[in-house]
Amino acid sequence: MEKQRVATLTLDDGRSIELPMMSGTLGPDVIDIHGLSKLGIFTFDPAFFSTASCTSEITFIDGEEGLLYYRGYPIEQLAKNSDFLEVCYLLLNGDLPNAEQKQEFNTLITHHTMVHDQLARFYNGFRRDAHPMAVMVGVVGALSAFYHDSLDINNPQHRAVSAQRLLAKVPTIAAMSHKYNIGEPFMYPKNKFTFVENFMYMMFATPAEEYVPNPTLVRALERIFILHADHEQNASTSTVRLAGSSGANPFACVASGIAALWGPAHGGANEAALKMLEEIGDISNVDEYVQGVKDKKYRLMGFGHRVYKNMDPRASVMRETCYEVLKELGLENDKLFKLAMALEKIALSDPYFIERKLYPNVDFYSGIVLRALGIPTNMFTVIFAVGRTIGWISQWNEMIADKGQKIGRPRQLYIGEKRRDYVAVNQR
Repeated sequence: MEKQRVATLTLDDGRSIELPMMSGTLGPDVIDIHGLSKLGIFTFDPAFFSTASCTSEITFIDGEEGLLYYRGYPIEQLAKNSDFLEVCYLLLNGDLPNAEQKQEFNTLITHHTMVHDQLARFYNGFRRDAHPMAVMVGVVGALSAFYHDSLDINNPQHRAVSAQRLLAKVPTIAAMSHKYNIGEPFMYPKNKFTFVENFMYMMFATPAEEYVPNPTLVRALERIFILHADHEQNASTSTVRLAGSSGANPFACVASGIAALWGPAHGGANEAALKMLEEIGDISNVDEYVQGVKDKKYRLMGFGHRVYKNMDPRASVMRETCYEVLKELGLENDKLFKLAMALEKIALSDPYFIERKLYPNVDFYSGIVLRALGIPTNMFTVIFAVGRTIGWISQWNEMIADKGQKIGRPRQLYIGEKRRDYVAVNQR
C-alpha cells in the first residue's frame, strides 16, 4: 500500500503539523489544510489563486499548456465533431451518449422548451429598456415558483428533471428577453428545429415571414455554446456551488450564477473586446493604440486570461468560426474584422505581448462572430449564460450528489477595530 504523502508546516513558535497531500488524475497536487484549525490558524488566499474548493470529475484546465477537457475530451475535438446537446449529455452524465441515448435526450430537451404562460407575463413588469441580464436573473429565479414537483434536491430524479427544465427553458427565456427589449412579439419554440436552430428562430423570426435557419450560422452558434459550456471553478460556477451548498433550489442557484456572470470581468469580456475595436476605429490607428497599451494609456481587451498562460484552446476554434461566418455573410472586408486581424498579428509577434503571454482569447473573436450573427451587444452575456447553463447544472448536481459536501463558509482575516465599549451619544 502506497504511503500517504504529507507536507510539514512548521510555525515560528516551534509548533508543526503534517498535512496530507492529494493527487488528482490530472493537474498539480494539493495540500489538505483541514487540520490547520487544530493550531488555531487559517490560510489567506484572496480570490482563491491557490485554493481548490472542491473535487470534480467534469472539467480540466491546464493553463500552462493551453488545455481544456470536458470529461477528458479535448475541447477542440468536441467543437469540431459534436453538437451542443451531445456535449450537454456528456457534461451531465459523464460519457458521450450512444445513438439511442442521444435521440432520447434531444427529444426530451426539445419537448421541455415551452415556458408556463404566466411566466411570459412577467416581462410586462420590466421596463422595455431593461438590460436582458436583469430580466434573466429575475425570470430564471422565478422558475422555482412554477415547478414545485422537482424541488427535492436530495431526490436524484427531481434533480434530473430540474436539470432538463433549466437546459430547455433558459434559451426560451433568453430569446423572450431579447424580443421584449426590442418590442417584437415572442416567438414560441418549434419542435421541428434542433436546439440551436430553435434558439435562433426564437431570437430572429417574426410572425410576418417564414424563418429558414442558415446551417453555417447555426454551426457557429453551436460552437459558441460548446466552447462556453463549462470552465471549471470560475466565478459564476463557484457562485452556483456556494448557493447550492446551502440547499437552495437549482433555479435560484442558476439565477445566482447568471448574476455573477453579468460582471464585466467575467461574462462581459467579449462585449468589452468589441467595444475596444470600435474605439480604435480604423486599422490606421492600431500602431498608436498598441503603443498606448505599452504605455498603460489603454487597456488591451480580449487578450490574456486569468487561467491560460498559453494560447486559449477555445480561441483557435473561434478564429476559424469567425472566418466561416464572415465568408458566409460576405463580410470578409468587415472593418472591425480587418482591424482585429491587424491587432492580432502585432500581438502575436511583438515581444512585449509575447513576454507577457498576452495571446488572443476566445472573447476576442466571439464578439465579432456574435455581431455578425445579428446579436446585439446587450445580449452577448445572455448568449454566454445560455451556453454555460449546462455547466452550472452539472457542477451543482455533482456537488449535491457528494455525500461529504457541506455549506460553504470561507474564513476571513479581520483587520477592523478591537473590542471597544459603547459611549452614549451626548458623551461622544
